[in-house]
Amino acid sequence: MSQAIVPVILCGGSGTRLWPLSRKSYPKQFGRILGEKSLFQQTVERFPDPDFAAPIIVTNSEFRFIATEQMAGIGRAAGAVLIEPDGRNTGPAVLAAALKAAELHPDGILLVCPSDHAIPDSAAFRETALSGLESAKEGNLVTFGIAPSRPETGYGYLELHDPLDMDAAPKPVSLKNFVEKPDLATAEAMLAGGRHLWNSGIFLFSVPAVIRAFETHQPEMTVAVRAAVAQAQADLNFLRLDPEAWSRAPSNSIDYAIMEKSSNLAVVPFAAEWSDLGSWDAISRAMGPDETGVALGGDAHAIDCENTLLRSESDDQTVIGIGLKNIVAVAMHDAVLVADITEGQRVKEAVDLLKTKGRKQATEFPRYHRPWGWYETLSLGSRFQVKRIMVHPGGQLSLQSHVHRSEHWVVVQGAARVTNAATETPAPEDVHLLTENQSIYIPVGNVHRLENPGKVDLHLIEVQSGPYLGEDDIIRYEDVYART
Repeated sequence: MSQAIVPVILCGGSGTRLWPLSRKSYPKQFGRILGEKSLFQQTVERFPDPDFAAPIIVTNSEFRFIATEQMAGIGRAAGAVLIEPDGRNTGPAVLAAALKAAELHPDGILLVCPSDHAIPDSAAFRETALSGLESAKEGNLVTFGIAPSRPETGYGYLELHDPLDMDAAPKPVSLKNFVEKPDLATAEAMLAGGRHLWNSGIFLFSVPAVIRAFETHQPEMTVAVRAAVAQAQADLNFLRLDPEAWSRAPSNSIDYAIMEKSSNLAVVPFAAEWSDLGSWDAISRAMGPDETGVALGGDAHAIDCENTLLRSESDDQTVIGIGLKNIVAVAMHDAVLVADITEGQRVKEAVDLLKTKGRKQATEFPRYHRPWGWYETLSLGSRFQVKRIMVHPGGQLSLQSHVHRSEHWVVVQGAARVTNAATETPAPEDVHLLTENQSIYIPVGNVHRLENPGKVDLHLIEVQSGPYLGEDDIIRYEDVYART
């Protein structure tokens, strides 16, 4: 296409409504909640080449390597990856992406999407999105409304001037008003009236139009975000927005920041299936329950259950429900959630409770993702810890040492190149190649590094021993991921 359509994918959020599967350290957009690919990967694949330009990703420092690794896993690369110093809602995030897009595609059209929504019919969504293209080229700010299937109280709504024929081809129509999340009676009345759509949080507009809207309605935010982008620092393939300038940007959603203040608005109705997956009830519907309302995930089984979601998130963990009604049960190695399926909005209370008790399950995922792969703890005692470590082909840990612990590595799959030296300047003879069933001992204070020189994932078992086993007991000397 002559005018680039640039997806802007927002993936910096760390919501807790799907705890324990979604946590601050590894939120739902990166999890395989529906299918073998993550929600983030599904979002990226929704915009294939050559119809769409390489996407602009907006995320935070903790998720930057997860996002790029997952993109590489589906053979895609980003046009730019912007790193927010801290979350300030969607307004500043979209503006930062627009200002970066102005450098890459000055006359481009931005298609802004959250990374954690479920849209099973990607072709229908693309058709709907492209139907708003001419309106966006004319300078309008286009949003997308979902045909409501029930009186939902968890969504905001878009009010139209006239009832819609949802069987007609998608096209932009004028928007009368934004409606906050309603109570049940109001939602039922809006559903019956046929003039309201769910607010999807998806937008389409030209780069000049959206920047102009921010300049008009959010001058303070515009000044701050412009400075944050202008003073951004390159970090490997990422662009870190300037923290001091970014901190001056008001925290505000794009809806409140510009959409509700603008007059050049249009909405395109979308009649196909969509969900923001904002609760376990929504997950159950998206999974496709059987005729009794039962949805199963992983090694889960139901006996005489109704309207129930059962999920096992581990291959070696079985979940069985007997005689359950209106229940969600999600089992992980380190946490289990059992709740009334209609109480999904209260899951945050469980997270808050765990935080008050100082439990790491509140925010930390049991598998810790790193730019080279991941690790998880198998056993932990007062002076020992056993980990399983996976390193991707070509991945390498930093050259490092520990003050308080020694380590013993056993390769169980793949090949490992191990540096193990008594000084900070390893010699060639300090580098060892290990294959399956071989091991090496790393004494306290030795400078060491683990690499995967092979073509398959490297898996090893690490046994740590010492008086202190915290992750902050690391002295880094070199790091290809710029973490020194």
